[in-house]
Amino acid sequence: MRIAIVGATGLVGRTMTTVLAERGFSQAELIPAASSRSVGSTVPFAGRDVRVVSIADALAAKPAVALFAAGGDVSREWAPQFTSQGVWVVDNSSAWRMADGVPLVVPEVNPDALAPNRLLVANPNCSTIQLVVALAPLHRAYGIEFVHVSTYQSVSGTGMKGIEQLRAERAAMHLPTDRKAYPHPIDLNCLPQCDDFTPNLYTKEEMKLINEPRKILNHPSLRISATAVRVPVWGGHSEAVSAIFRQEVTPAEARSLLSKSPGLTVVDNPERSEYPLARLAQGRDDVFVGRIREDLAFPGHGLNLWVVADNLRKGAATNAVQIVQEIAKRFL
Repeated sequence: MRIAIVGATGLVGRTMTTVLAERGFSQAELIPAASSRSVGSTVPFAGRDVRVVSIADALAAKPAVALFAAGGDVSREWAPQFTSQGVWVVDNSSAWRMADGVPLVVPEVNPDALAPNRLLVANPNCSTIQLVVALAPLHRAYGIEFVHVSTYQSVSGTGMKGIEQLRAERAAMHLPTDRKAYPHPIDLNCLPQCDDFTPNLYTKEEMKLINEPRKILNHPSLRISATAVRVPVWGGHSEAVSAIFRQEVTPAEARSLLSKSPGLTVVDNPERSEYPLARLAQGRDDVFVGRIREDLAFPGHGLNLWVVADNLRKGAATNAVQIVQEIAKRFL
């Protein structure tokens, strides 16, 4: 199979090459593509170095699938050109997620949203993915009515710029304003702003957490409230989740159900102070769930959860490659 990665030299693009090799595509013909300043460089893939080409050259190579990890503007310009040539596109940007007719897919949750006549597939936001992987089994069993989520998101979610700002601050180095990812120091700090504010005073990240789960869970009336916070952690996003259900549910029932659900690992032993940690999730593909307890404000119908995942892997690259696996299995 011939697979293109648009944005192959970025954090997510490089992680995609790693995950492709890990998940059965090591013999694929990889076509890494990037902007003109990266053309001619190489990226490692399955033990070999592969030369980076332009996006136009990647399109001309007629891949079966193209993974996009280059931002919304690039996706809006190029994704339709790929699909018009019969290429499946899995787009990691926010450009197409809420578009009518574009599946927004998490393979553990809604793989049947994929269809042979819908070649453009959207990869959800990183914090959305781990949230719905944890909530979907509970929703199917007990019916979710309300979710409140507060996130604690690592600097790698902002790309290299976020990592460089944290690294510079910890080394007491000065960064020019145009090289900073955040409007305030991030080291020894928490910023209740992951990206730009919208007119309703929620950030774009918070609105993704509100809108995307409704589409993925096929639950347009789901009430969700979100606060997204950037924290001085290198990698791994954490979420404090409160979910209210129509049917009664106990923590023991939820723990049993989640421990049997695909893509989830339950880490929940309070006596030993065992619960999901951002460090635990690093380099791993599962979503980790713990601190499963009754929400005392809604006895019998409410649960509180702590949900953690590697935002570059399951929150981006791994989920995208899992979508490619589903496409290959179903349609190619």
